[in-house]
Amino acid sequence: MSSRRVAVVTGAAQGLGQAIADRFLGDGYRVAYVDINDEDCLRAAQAQDPGGDMAVALHADVRALDSVEACFGEVLARWDVVDVWVNNAARTASSPFLEIDPADWDDVLAVNLRGTYFGCRVAGAYMCRRQSGRIINLASIAGQWGRSLTGAHYAASKGGIQALTRTAASAFASSGVTVNAIAPAAIEGPQAAAMPADKLAAYAEQIPVGRLGRPVEVSAIAAFLASEEASFITGATYDVNGGMLMR
Repeated sequence: MSSRRVAVVTGAAQGLGQAIADRFLGDGYRVAYVDINDEDCLRAAQAQDPGGDMAVALHADVRALDSVEACFGEVLARWDVVDVWVNNAARTASSPFLEIDPADWDDVLAVNLRGTYFGCRVAGAYMCRRQSGRIINLASIAGQWGRSLTGAHYAASKGGIQALTRTAASAFASSGVTVNAIAPAAIEGPQAAAMPADKLAAYAEQIPVGRLGRPVEVSAIAAFLASEEASFITGATYDVNGGMLMR
């Protein structure tokens, strides 16, 4: 059995998921980069660890419980343990409130909220038996702030993740497992780059610090929440939003 800690990050083929996975790898973890996009996921993992000793790319569709369970089993078969599970996989969507297609609503909630629940369920059951573990969920300012550029379905899913984080934290706390969330505002990366330039500029103007966030500013919080120093923190949401929502 390896003495190194093991982290699993869903949605790790690009963006924040990739940045978080890269951070854990840089901190000495063995890391499973997990995504539904196999080609980009493999590219992301191999860019950091061409030999595949410390990083592996795995497939999972977080909408399906059996797929999440199979992915978890692959990590255990390879490295014997899972210390940290990051539920980052998400689908961003932006539609006018009255024009959201019902099928689109269902799919956004399935990826973002149901997928996070499945991650908490599978990782949590194992970690509770082991009496140790860290679960980190990626929420968003969209779930806290009604003026988000994203659609109501995305906002609802991210608000739900915060509620799910608290209930999972309560369920697992006595077993030595912490569950926390990170709620970023707009962060530099593929999602921001896909926004219309005028909307992105207008959004950035609303951020008190005057700029978009950087992936490293999110990955640093994830690294802290996974550490021993954070063992007394559970059920919390860490805002990384440049002062857009102060509380």
